Amino acid sequence: MTSVLDEIVAGVRQDLERRRAAVPLVDLQRRVDDVPAALDPLPFLRRDGLSVIAEVKRRSPSKGHLAGIPDPAALASAYAAGGAAAISVLTEERRFGGSLGDLDAVRAAVSVPVLRKDFVVDDYQVWEARAHGADLILLIVAALPAGELDRLGQLATSLGMTCLVEGHDEAEVVTAVAAGARLVGVNARNLKTLDVDPETFARLAPLIPREVVTVAESGIAGPADAARCAALGADAVLVGEALVTGGDPQGAVAALTGLGAPA
Repeated sequence: MTSVLDEIVAGVRQDLERRRAAVPLVDLQRRVDDVPAALDPLPFLRRDGLSVIAEVKRRSPSKGHLAGIPDPAALASAYAAGGAAAISVLTEERRFGGSLGDLDAVRAAVSVPVLRKDFVVDDYQVWEARAHGADLILLIVAALPAGELDRLGQLATSLGMTCLVEGHDEAEVVTAVAAGARLVGVNARNLKTLDVDPETFARLAPLIPREVVTVAESGIAGPADAARCAALGADAVLVGEALVTGGDPQGAVAALTGLGAPA
């Protein structure tokens, strides 16, 4: 049976082919030569207490419309002013309403690392991310055969980027760690069903070595959820919905930043 993830990836591949026809890979590769070197996000994410990866997110398959976000640069600037360690920009168009234009706008507006959040399944998208100034890309274990996870990760690393490697069950997290990921995300949302299990992080975080930066994703509605993740070993939380719908993105990021730090 086709899963939600399968459907998303099929649409991503179709949109990718349109972009590839419009902008050949060789043009992206030339553009990369003129882009400033990627930032290393790990020092930003290893601060005392919880770090926040704040997301520019208009829609989601599970909730539909979340926020219009007419000015993603202004939103990203508010996140940075609130202390965000990095900004995540959704660039998937069909289900999330994102674009590479959003990525460009955010990159130009902030000095913290920027994550291109998409369903990366092809070399072209990795080059595309770097050409548009991304410092990180998301690699979803559930969307990639093991060999492709390794290969795309190596390509991203060769371009100076860091991979946030995401799993949502035991096998996927073990695969992420075995792939040598320095940054592992535990997603409480099952991308095949869209169900959220709030116990996912508690169950999977112990599988991640302490030297690996651990990110809790999905189901984080506010400081109480974030503090719980910090107590369970999260170095960072990736939050989108609660920030774009709350009315005070700067204050919401500030309320999460540093939770769990030593007194």
